Amino acid sequence: MNTKKNILKFLVSSKNIGNSENQIILLSNKINSLKDHFLNHKKDFSGKRGLLKMISHRRRLLNYLKRRNILQYNNLILKLGLRR
Repeated sequence: MNTKKNILKFLVSSKNIGNSENQIILLSNKINSLKDHFLNHKKDFSGKRGLLKMISHRRRLLNYLKRRNILQYNNLILKLGLRR
């Protein structure tokens, strides 16, 4: 339940989950939650493959957002802390 509150805090629009920004936020939350799993389960190779698919999907969505609206892209990167 606590994670839902954190997700809703970041979402741009709670009604439009298909928005590319919202999809990136949801994927980032899933990716961050899987980091702890892989610290404990080092040999979960099929899970790592799924994680890599999620990371590449997020990267494609970020590239799309960067082409469409650079201001939203920059705000989202700062909000999520993706690029350092």
